[in-house]
Amino acid sequence: MADFTTQYMGLYLKNPIVAASSSYTSDVKHLKELEKNGVSAVVLKSIFEEEILNGFNESLDLDDRFNSSLEFLDYYDYELKQESLDKYIQLIEDAKKALTIPVIASINCISAQEWTEFAKKFEKAGADGIELNIFILPSDTKKSSVEIEEEYIKIIRKVKKAVSIPVAIKIGPYFTNISEMMAKIDKEDISALVLFNRSYSPDFDIDKLEITSSNIYSSPEDYTLPLRWIALNYKKVNCSLAASTGVHDGDTMIKLLLAGADVVQIASTVFINGPEQINKMLKRLEEWMNKNNLLNIDQFRGELSSKDTRNPAEFERVQFMKYFSGKKI
Repeated sequence: MADFTTQYMGLYLKNPIVAASSSYTSDVKHLKELEKNGVSAVVLKSIFEEEILNGFNESLDLDDRFNSSLEFLDYYDYELKQESLDKYIQLIEDAKKALTIPVIASINCISAQEWTEFAKKFEKAGADGIELNIFILPSDTKKSSVEIEEEYIKIIRKVKKAVSIPVAIKIGPYFTNISEMMAKIDKEDISALVLFNRSYSPDFDIDKLEITSSNIYSSPEDYTLPLRWIALNYKKVNCSLAASTGVHDGDTMIKLLLAGADVVQIASTVFINGPEQINKMLKRLEEWMNKNNLLNIDQFRGELSSKDTRNPAEFERVQFMKYFSGKKI
């Protein structure tokens, strides 16, 4: 029988499928479903810095007492943060009691505010690791790319200083040089890089003339983005690599393992196909490994990465030229 075990963030996992942070991982009932169907670890739904800040600002607008009492302002700031924190700590504690697989807490952050101290309390609550989902949209013309990148490092250092459990960093692809940024983050002694986070994207309703949300689920084709950057950076960083976005089936998981991923994170496919999809993915992996006489994942992980390829350009733009240079338009 094929051996699916793998290491991720220094944790020993029974297979390479991790449940990504989503609303599906926000309650114990669904977490137990995910474990029953085969996931090797869960990333709890993120606690969002923006939600805490927005909640505070909305309350500020509604309550006249803020205009006359700085003392009350400080109190209310504490109360709002504490309420969010208490709920999340309870989720961690409940998940640890209900599950036998690792439980990873998630913080979605946009700054290095004092709230990053929450991570210390998540560790105390029993979290096996912390995933920092950092997304700073490079849209501020007053901030240089260097300043934005430094903000990432500040956040990482602050959380790393607060905890001793493994820390993973989930980033987006919006960097001038993704590989250089991955190397910078890796030097901060983090345990894993997760490529990539799926951010909210706006759309327009042309009938109501309103801003709406675009598709909330990833598409199966989206996996090619993490595949490229994992393949290009396999063995160039010391930390674990996780593929996220567009992982919908077993074949895609195999491709990402061949690129060099230690694990894949799934969310959209669970919402679309149900948690039973996890077992189908594992069966496909077993079938493929048996067909190729492979006993464990380490025998083929990174086999198609840029590390050993004779032509690294296969992962770069030259392929666009190859496929379209002879086409008539």
